[in-house]
Order: sequence, then structure tokens, then C-alpha cells
Amino acid sequence: MSDHMKRIAIPRSWPLNKKAHVFTTKQSAGAHSLETSMPVITVLRDILGVCDTAKEAKRIVGNRDVFVDGKAVKNPKAPVGLMDVLSIPKLDADYRVLLTPRGKLTLVKIEKDEASWKLCRIEDKTVVKGGKIQLNLHDGRNILLDKNDYKTGDVLKVAFDGQKILEAYPLAAGAAALVSSGNHAGLVETVEEYEVIKGSAENVIKFKSGTETVKSNVFVIGAAAPAIKMPEAEN
Repeated sequence: MSDHMKRIAIPRSWPLNKKAHVFTTKQSAGAHSLETSMPVITVLRDILGVCDTAKEAKRIVGNRDVFVDGKAVKNPKAPVGLMDVLSIPKLDADYRVLLTPRGKLTLVKIEKDEASWKLCRIEDKTVVKGGKIQLNLHDGRNILLDKNDYKTGDVLKVAFDGQKILEAYPLAAGAAALVSSGNHAGLVETVEEYEVIKGSAENVIKFKSGTETVKSNVFVIGAAAPAIKMPEAEN
């Protein structure tokens, strides 16, 4: 498998100039999809500008100077995806991966107390040995619970230390939500109605603005207002 891909073929969510160079780094396989993440090299060099070349970015990663969700990154091509927290201790800088109103991936600088947790969407639930409930989250992590207190589509505020659930934000009327993919990707909306569709079609979320999308495109970010710092409005 190639280590690179042509810039002309990069996802529309990547905020890169497609005509600046012919190739760019291709990320390794991981929990995040290609549309919702970028390789660490690209983030360091092209987004944050902490280095000028891929070689320098690899050296930074090799020195264990980059952390994602509280863990040192070992693979320079590892995907950094939506809601991940990237930290560079030597620069005393912490960032959260989000989407701009135009649907482009971006890193929002956050305070130190915000860098110890992230928002995780529940993608699936399974019953495991002993009758416990396993929550399968959007970033690949799993959490075991004694009680079935949450639904798929709900979002949990999870601490990196011990995966403790700090808060929960249900996918329900009145919730603040980020449209994470689709034609309206990047918009922050207020949920008005959760419409259950009978049959194989995906359930639909309707917003107060009048727009609507399918459930898998919606990422709740707060009970009534965003619980995280969002990107500044674009001019």
C-alpha cells in the first residue's frame, strides 16, 4: 500500500491547497475515517506549522513530543480525528480537532483543564460476558458499564484518566449538535426532532433551522449549548 496519495484526491474536509504539491502523506488505518481525520505529519507541518518538513515532523513524533488523547504518538502517520485532543507539552499547547462552519478540519486551541477529556459518540452497544454493557465509541475506544443507561447517538464526556464518564449529552430535542458529515458538515444546530424511520432507512434528525440529516451525521456537543470551545466564525 502506498505511503502517499495525490493531493487532488484528498478528502474535501482536509484544509490543504490541492495544487501546492502533487502528493501528501497518506494516514495509517485507525479508528477514524479518512474524511474525519488527518495524519499527525500533516497536522504538525501543514495545519499547526510547528515544522517545515515531513522529516522534522517525524523527528518530533520520534522524540515522543506529541500526545493524542493523553498518550504519546509513536506512528507519524497515525490519524488524528474529530474530537481528538492533540497536545505538545514542550510548547505548552493543547488543541481539539473540530470542523469549521465550511466543513474543514481544524485544530482549536484549548485550555489545559479542557485537555484531559473529550466528547465521544456512542456508535454501538453490545452485551458481553457477565451481563455488562459495552459501549463502542466513535474513536475506537470501548467502555464497560453495569447498567444500560445510554443510547446509540448519545455523546459522553470521557476523561482520559480511567475513561471515567464525566457527563452525558443525549441525542434529543434541544441538544446542541455538530453536523459531522454530509452536505451541512461543520454547522452547529439545535435538534428539534428525532424521527424514527421504520424499515432499513436511517433515522432522521430535524433541526430548528429547518435543515435535516441522518442520525450518523449528527454529533451532539452539549445539552443546550456547546460544551466545548468551537472554531471562530469565518469571515
